[in-house]
Amino acid sequence: MTDLDEVRIQRAYYTKTASQYEAMHVEARDEHGFALGFMVSMFDYLEIKSVLDIGCGTGRALRYVKSVRPDIRVVGVEPVKELRDVGHTLGLSLQELVEGDATALRYEASAFDLVCEFGVLHHIRQPERAVHEMLRVAKKAVFISDSNNFGQGSALLRAFKQTVNALGLWKAVDFVKTRGKGYSISEGDGLAYSYSVYNNYGQIKRQCQTIHVVNTRDGSINPYRTASHVALLGVK
Repeated sequence: MTDLDEVRIQRAYYTKTASQYEAMHVEARDEHGFALGFMVSMFDYLEIKSVLDIGCGTGRALRYVKSVRPDIRVVGVEPVKELRDVGHTLGLSLQELVEGDATALRYEASAFDLVCEFGVLHHIRQPERAVHEMLRVAKKAVFISDSNNFGQGSALLRAFKQTVNALGLWKAVDFVKTRGKGYSISEGDGLAYSYSVYNNYGQIKRQCQTIHVVNTRDGSINPYRTASHVALLGVK
């Protein structure tokens, strides 16, 4: 199976479940809701005037930003037409919610003050491509809210995964775990890859002056080791 086949599977899943997307994936106080509040709280500090959300689904983040900060220009790109259609019925204009591919954004460098994503990178086989585009298009900051597979599971399982990752063997272990596919398919999340926000930490650090990380689900003093989901703000 090729990368394109995997993309088709994922997009077919969201096409099929578009009418149920809000009920299945959006909760006001979930990890992305927490991350949204954190992100918006930084707008004044960073002097943010425009936001691009990649893989925005039905536009949950866009609608939230509009509701609390109507002065901010928002745009979201989403490849699945059925999800965009739902977003449009929920109040987003055709200019605010548009067709787009997170790995090949049709915008010039520094086109938006802040570029963000919520729960998208674990659906992309090569998330570094999307992060590259986020960094290219962002003038001031990037914000990602996603899973941290190394902080998921029991203490023993987390220790195993973190040790394997430290040895540089995680991809090999995941290959065996997924029987060579490199991904899993579930009813609740479609096609997904094993992913941690920390996978792209170095890539973001190379282009940002500062990085700030916060756990968006419960964790202890070290989010990498204990938090199943985290948010990362990279400031250029």
